[in-house]
Amino acid sequence: MNERLPGVRVIVGVTGGIAAYKTCTLVSRLAQAGAEVTVLMTEAATRFVGPITFQALSGRPVYTSAWEHVESQDPQHIALAKAADVVVVAPCTMDCLARLALGMADDVVSLVLSAVDRAKTPVLLAPSMNDTMWRQPTTRRNVEQLTKDGYQLVGPGEGWQACRTIGAGRMAEAEELFEAVLRARKSR
Repeated sequence: MNERLPGVRVIVGVTGGIAAYKTCTLVSRLAQAGAEVTVLMTEAATRFVGPITFQALSGRPVYTSAWEHVESQDPQHIALAKAADVVVVAPCTMDCLARLALGMADDVVSLVLSAVDRAKTPVLLAPSMNDTMWRQPTTRRNVEQLTKDGYQLVGPGEGWQACRTIGAGRMAEAEELFEAVLRARKSR
């Protein structure tokens, strides 16, 4: 296999949406490319995919709480944020977009992202939600604010959604996200 990301430290944040199953493929793809992948999961995300799945795919501990120190006793959100070369949030739900736009940091994903210097470390957001949620004025405002704040959006695409409709809001596919990580890494 072509090792395209050897030693690159990638944080993958997983939030509570059905598209979390697609993130498994992304984590596997990154690990196979030689990246050191650290997965962070909100409590809601663990209802869609278990942390053990991401641990097996990444070969590393998975963070599910801001209060558990799985690798050391220091405040890991700072250490993780400083060490990251690229960050991806997939799926990035409507709730996560709102939390990031408002500067909230009360789950492990938003907490670590609050400590990332986006001038040095690219942060890619992969929105995933129902078409109606994607079109909401609040979502549009949050996306505009996040873009101004230096976040990069990958997607969403259009297509079949879990709510049995077709429309915008579908999370980008794993390979598209992988390619976005490669581009982000090359741009630094």
